[in-house]
Amino acid sequence: MKKVKVAIIGAGIGQKHYIAYQQLPEMYDVAAICDVNRARAQAFVDDAHLSRITDDFDAVLADPEVELIDICLPPHLHFDFTARAMRAGKDVICEKPLANSVADVDRLIAISTETGRTVFPVFQYRFGKGISQLRALIDSGLAGRPFVASLETHWNRGADYYSVDWRGTWQGEQGGAVLGHAIHAHDLLTFIMGPVSSVFARVATRVNDIEVEDCAALAIALENGALATSSVTLGGSTDTSRLRFCFAGVTAESGSEPYRPAEGEWTFTARAPVTQDQVDAVLAKVDTPPAGQVGFAVEVFRAMRGLETAFVNIEEARRSIEFVSAVYESAKSELPVSLPMQENAPTYQGWWP
Repeated sequence: MKKVKVAIIGAGIGQKHYIAYQQLPEMYDVAAICDVNRARAQAFVDDAHLSRITDDFDAVLADPEVELIDICLPPHLHFDFTARAMRAGKDVICEKPLANSVADVDRLIAISTETGRTVFPVFQYRFGKGISQLRALIDSGLAGRPFVASLETHWNRGADYYSVDWRGTWQGEQGGAVLGHAIHAHDLLTFIMGPVSSVFARVATRVNDIEVEDCAALAIALENGALATSSVTLGGSTDTSRLRFCFAGVTAESGSEPYRPAEGEWTFTARAPVTQDQVDAVLAKVDTPPAGQVGFAVEVFRAMRGLETAFVNIEEARRSIEFVSAVYESAKSELPVSLPMQENAPTYQGWWP
């Protein structure tokens, strides 16, 4: 099957995307890496792959062989570059956050419909054996009704991290720990337990001298009646992520791996009348899938080649940004905020102070 020719835009987090593509040589050719700092891009490219290094985004868009644009730029550039790529006839991968307001995501949805191009938001945390096992238990019916979930995103970010001039600012980063760090945990919550119906949020800036929040505590209600809590800080002594889901028939708990929670060792404990033997029998049938960024890239390839796929679509990215918008609205109003969000909501056009 024909390989996908992809161009990576941005050589920061783009390096991790490049590494993933190199693990899938039967699916991808990296045709170009585009960055205003050409030396940074050249530093991680294996000359044997002969990827073109350029600082000319328009030239990349004009290349008829490039099918897919992979945007790995600072958040304030995501909307513009995604829109330009779709209008140039390219499908787009875009790092989180896809856009900086629900209104902008809706504009991207309209452009996608108009151009017929697909946007693939990056939610690579979904891909790994632990999440696949939990989904299998849910699909089998053994998990049963969801009760509660708890999420921890306790990472360590200090002065070195914020020495990059756009980080920690509303203008450059567009938000703080809720937007840039805990967004994946909140996506996994809805992936496992379904849509959010309301959130009550407190946010604070306690760890670093920055404009945006670096701590948060969230109380979340799901549409199915389940409840969840999310604790977020950038003042942890280590980088730790932990997810715990309690269902009628099983309790599932991740390890503490910060950046690959779906890939670590999970524990699945039966709750009567479900037995541990029943749970273990389902788990034993789950193969280890491609994980993380590689797993994400596999699903994008399958979607682009018309195969059955579990790629993350733009509507799911909209729900993610809608949730962030509701968190900031709640933190400001000191009231719970209901979802889905209407166009007249205070943060529909953006959440900046």
